Amino acid sequence: MNIKDLHSLYLAELQEARSFEDQIASTLETLIKHADDPDLRRTLEEDLPETRRHALALGAMIEGHGAPVDEHSDQAMSALLAEARKWVGEIDDPVVRDAALIASAQRIQHYEIAVYGSLVARAKQLVLDDRDQLQKILEEEKKTDAQLTGLAIRSVNSSAMA
Repeated sequence: MNIKDLHSLYLAELQEARSFEDQIASTLETLIKHADDPDLRRTLEEDLPETRRHALALGAMIEGHGAPVDEHSDQAMSALLAEARKWVGEIDDPVVRDAALIASAQRIQHYEIAVYGSLVARAKQLVLDDRDQLQKILEEEKKTDAQLTGLAIRSVNSSAMA
């Protein structure tokens, strides 16, 4: 896709967001298997179907604009997910691994929040119907980030210090 204006930039960013939601879904399965803390595992398990719903919703939005779904792939998320997988393989202590998984999951969430914030702003500026659904996705990402923060503060980080 030739990016020539704000609308074509918006579509490319939607395609990248759909791409990273697919990437996250496949990596979450690995992270869930290696999460030791039951609350962390539950949070990641709850995020998996949400992530899949986001990918489907984004695909429908892209198709609604008459654009191909798979034209852009998000490389930044690929790097964040590779880092998360690296922690799984390098850290033997389950409590320390959980602390690293939370940090990785929050990096992922923060990237998603940044992208969805931009998409919401562009959809509003372009007066697109997508904006409400994108705002809902943004709020869900913020909620997951808050859950991870709470988990880190309440138990995982202090347990990892022992």
